[in-house]
Amino acid sequence: MTLTLVLALALLVGLSLGLLGGGGSILTVPLLVYVAGMDAKEAIATSLFVVGVTSAVGMINHARGGRVRWRTGVLFGAAGMAGAYTGGLVGGHIPDTVLLIAFAVMMIVTAGAMLRGRREVDPDRAHRQIPVGRVLLDGAAVGLATGLVGAGGGFLVVPALALLGGLPMPVAVGTSLLVIAMKSAAGFTGYLSTVKIDWSLTLAVTAFAVVGSLVGARLAGRVPAHVLSRLFAWFVLAMGAFVLVQQAPAHIGVPILAALASLGAGAGVCYGFVARCPLRRAVQRT
Repeated sequence: MTLTLVLALALLVGLSLGLLGGGGSILTVPLLVYVAGMDAKEAIATSLFVVGVTSAVGMINHARGGRVRWRTGVLFGAAGMAGAYTGGLVGGHIPDTVLLIAFAVMMIVTAGAMLRGRREVDPDRAHRQIPVGRVLLDGAAVGLATGLVGAGGGFLVVPALALLGGLPMPVAVGTSLLVIAMKSAAGFTGYLSTVKIDWSLTLAVTAFAVVGSLVGARLAGRVPAHVLSRLFAWFVLAMGAFVLVQQAPAHIGVPILAALASLGAGAGVCYGFVARCPLRRAVQRT
């Protein structure tokens, strides 16, 4: 029964990846920890494998459509691999509780990025030529986060590729899959020195996630993406809060939950006010 539930949820994770183009991978670690019963290190290592393979498969259609900029992706991905491998090595020696708290923070940050939405890059702000040093530095930083907590970092990689590489958003999305696949492979390799992998479960989860992503990609044009993205973002935020409260000491878990709830309510009120503000509409018309 547990295995069936794990595989069904893996299918949903892949479906969300195919529909949204990112964000779904961040659910893999909670799935493996709280449903499959893995410890944090094994779950993070396994998620890196799942995310890497799923991203590589998803990249194929983008590559066929000419939406992968190989030179930029390899440059960013190479720096990310160095950071991810280091993160994987370091993560193997960090207590599970610390890793899960860091992962919960990453979930909350990702949810915030999804709620904010992807913006088209102003051509005047994008670099005409690739700033190699900045790309290497940003790639290594994002890769380190990926290696430590197992999240693919798509919502961090896409804006970086668009701004630093000057890529149009569709090309940035396609290229990000190459970067995520490279980073995930390096992070997974880093964890292999300290973590034992359940390959039968890992391959099964990966297969279902890939199938889900392919189905999601076919449905992507038929479902309002902005609605799905916001619903998914609030779900990720709730899951991040759940993981954070689960790992926090009992006497501060409730205050953390109350603070997050207040923050979320305040953000919702502010967003609604700004969206309906007559002054904002007048400015937009001008």
